[in-house]
Amino acid sequence: MYAYNDSSVLNVHLESNGVPIYVQIRDQFLHAIGSGALRPGEQLPTMRQLAVDLKVDLNTVRHAYDELEQTGAIVVLRARGTYVSERPPPVDETRQAKKVQSLAHQAIALAASAGVDASEVAHQILQLTKRQGAKR
Repeated sequence: MYAYNDSSVLNVHLESNGVPIYVQIRDQFLHAIGSGALRPGEQLPTMRQLAVDLKVDLNTVRHAYDELEQTGAIVVLRARGTYVSERPPPVDETRQAKKVQSLAHQAIALAASAGVDASEVAHQILQLTKRQGAKR
């Protein structure tokens, strides 16, 4: 497992869990943006710096950043840096439904591989969601 922790806000961990590395990076950035840990306009590490710190190929980080840019979560300004987008990306309902379904399938597969009942995971997700909603 490698980790990037340039600041207390951004803490990227890579696991050997079968999930592609670029997906782990992308999802952790999306989580940090969604939770408010990374704020609009905040600069992200360069692709090269993140690749070196995580000890992964530059193209892996580039793939994650490209997907984040395509969704509108980040803005890449050539020769100036990469920043969290000032406004959230528009929601594409079809794409969103596919993402939800994909995440559900991933959760079920991860639960099965860990020997955990998927319905217990679903229940825990609902409980965590309620707690997070109460904190906001």
